[in-house]
Amino acid sequence: MSELEFKYDTQCLIEGKNLDENKINEYIKNNIKGDSLLAVGDETLIKIHYHTNEPYKVIEYAMSQGEVYDIVIENMERQAKGLHG
Repeated sequence: MSELEFKYDTQCLIEGKNLDENKINEYIKNNIKGDSLLAVGDETLIKIHYHTNEPYKVIEYAMSQGEVYDIVIENMERQAKGLHG
């Protein structure tokens, strides 16, 4: 089995005011290496889902945008091997 290019499935919710999903998408794409980005929601709640090797950068950025909760970081290589996250 080959290794994944980006091994951490990183997810969180951002709650705030005047959130802009397009701005959040652009920032993550341009500043944090990864793939499979979803940053969707409205001006008060955004869900982020991203595959990266730098999950801490995603969470750090999310925290700069509002209150962050429901943080999930799963190691997809371990999952592929049948191991827990």
